[in-house]
Amino acid sequence: MTPRNATPRNVTFVGIGAIGLPMAGRLAAAGHRTTGVDPLPPALERAADAGLPAVSAFPEAPRAEFVIVMVATPDQLAALVGEALAGDVDGQCWIVMSTVGPDAVRAQGERLRAAGASVLDVPVTGGVARAKAGELTMFASGPAVDVAAARPVLEALGTVREVGGEVGEGQAIKVVNQHLCAVHIVAAAEALALADALGLDQEKVLSLVEQGAAGSFMLSDRGRRMLEDTDVEVASAIGIFVKDSGLVADAARAVAAGTPLLDAARDRYLAAADAGLTARDDSRVIETYSGDQR
Repeated sequence: MTPRNATPRNVTFVGIGAIGLPMAGRLAAAGHRTTGVDPLPPALERAADAGLPAVSAFPEAPRAEFVIVMVATPDQLAALVGEALAGDVDGQCWIVMSTVGPDAVRAQGERLRAAGASVLDVPVTGGVARAKAGELTMFASGPAVDVAAARPVLEALGTVREVGGEVGEGQAIKVVNQHLCAVHIVAAAEALALADALGLDQEKVLSLVEQGAAGSFMLSDRGRRMLEDTDVEVASAIGIFVKDSGLVADAARAVAAGTPLLDAARDRYLAAADAGLTARDDSRVIETYSGDQR
């Protein structure tokens, strides 16, 4: 966490959903003057409950030194930048922490830089639990001087890993990260479904195998939720992995890289979406193995 004696910064945080709200909360707790932005009334209600000032549209937020972006899709990023460019972004530092892919962050970064803003590409990994604890890992790319200037803000959120001097390099690493996450979640679902088909107690199997060589973060984190019902609290929705697995597939095709495991996992997320589970927790991909949409 940023030391309490660090100079407070003014931050606009766009996208205060499941992971964005605890991130914004960490910034506020570190002393940064933080305003959330989200068009969805439930998000604004949760922000109010958490004591975080929030507004429904970017122009309504006070002008800030730093704009952190945690929107869901490349289209949402483009729309936000268009809205911002109708005003004044000169001198601001925009930090794109969403998973939107290298092409999107480069394209929107160019628009912002042309208007006088600096831009950093800093996608995050770690999920909601680590966002709440301030233990995210951030793949920071962009000019070193801009990363240094943003560190007092970023370090309230977790560990900054500088991965390159060009915007887009962070997103490229996040593509690899999301390839693994997408595959690991589906692998965990398939293994637990297999345990059930073999007549085993899934909870007992999970507690045994997660401690050995077969263990993984996704098995331990998502596996517990897979053993609950379809209404388990949403930490990351199926729809996010429909989007992210698509970004990975697109990036792989652009460089002619084979991704058969990713393609198989993506089919499972698409099947879950087709079954009406898009807004459910991504652990519910396990339901595609049983046909049980409880």
